[in-house]
Amino acid sequence: MTTDCSHASSKTRFSTVDVMLIGVSFVWGINFSVVKTALTDFFPLSFNSIRFSLASLFILMLLWILERDLSFRREDIRRLVLLGLIGNTTYQLLYIHGIARTTASNSSLILATTPIFVALLSSVLKVERVERKVWQSVVLSFIGILLITQGVGGTLITTDQSWIGDLLILTGTICWSIYTVLSKPLLQRYSPLKLTTLTMVFGTLPLVLVSIPSMKEQNWSSVSSQGWLGLAYSFCFAVAIGYVLWYTGVSRIGSARTSLYSNLTPVIAVAVAWLFLSETMTLLQVLGAVLVLTSLYLARRPSTVTNSNIDDKEIESNENRLDAHPQKASQET
Repeated sequence: MTTDCSHASSKTRFSTVDVMLIGVSFVWGINFSVVKTALTDFFPLSFNSIRFSLASLFILMLLWILERDLSFRREDIRRLVLLGLIGNTTYQLLYIHGIARTTASNSSLILATTPIFVALLSSVLKVERVERKVWQSVVLSFIGILLITQGVGGTLITTDQSWIGDLLILTGTICWSIYTVLSKPLLQRYSPLKLTTLTMVFGTLPLVLVSIPSMKEQNWSSVSSQGWLGLAYSFCFAVAIGYVLWYTGVSRIGSARTSLYSNLTPVIAVAVAWLFLSETMTLLQVLGAVLVLTSLYLARRPSTVTNSNIDDKEIESNENRLDAHPQKASQET
C-alpha cells in the first residue's frame, strides 16, 4: 500500500522531471526562430533530413557511451519501426508541408490540441489512467493558447490553401500524440535514451530517402554560418536531447501530464520575443500564459490516491494486451 501511494505521489509532485520538461519547452520555443532563420538557407526537406541524420548519429554515440548496449528485443521490432515512422518520418513531413500552407495562428491552435488527443488515446487504449484534474488542465491549457494566439492579432483563416495546411498539421498532431502514447509500454523495457535512439534511427531512414531530390537541388555553398549554427542547435538540443527528455517525462509522470508541457512552448516564445526582440506583450497574452501555467500546476498538484491499486493493475493488463501480438509473432518465427 505504501509503495502504491509513493508511486502515485511521484507522478503528482513537482520534481526534476518537471524542470527538464520546462527546459525542453524553452529549447523548442527558441527552436522556432532558429529554424525559421535557417530555412532562409536550406530547403525544408534538406534541413529536416540532415538534422535528423545528425541527431541519430549523435544519440547513437551517446547511447553507446552511457549504456554500451544497442540491442533490442526481436518481438519489439515492428512497434519500434511503427513509432519511428509515425513520430519522426510522418510527423515531420506533415508539419513541414502543413506550416507552409497555413498561418502561424492556425498552427498554434491546432498544435495546442496535442494534450487533448494524448489524454483521449491514453483513456481509450487504457495505457494510463487520466484523472479529472488532468482533463481540467488540458482544457484550461487550450484556452490559454487560444488567448495567446488572439493576443498577437491571430485570426483563423479558412482559405482553400490554409484548409489543406490545417488538415496536415492536425494529422501531424495526431501522429505525435500516437507516438507519445504508444511509447509508454515500451518504456517499461527500454530507457528513454534507448527508445528515442531506436525510433529515431528507424524514422530517419525513410525521411532521408524522401528528401533525396531536395538535397540534390540544395545549393550547399550558399548556406551561411548562421544557417549551419541553426542546424547544429536544432539537431542537438531540439531533436536529440529534446526527444530523450520528452520520453523521460512520459516514463516518469505519464503521457497526458507530459503533453501539457508542449503548450508551454508558445508562452516561452512570446516571453523571449518580448525580452529580446522588443515585441509588445498584450493583456490577452499575459492572461493566456497565466492559464497555461495554472494548468501545469493543477496537473502536478498532489491529490489523494483512491483505488490506485485496482487502476494500475487494469492499466498493466492493457499494456500487456498491446504487446501480445508482437510477442506471438516472435514465437512463431
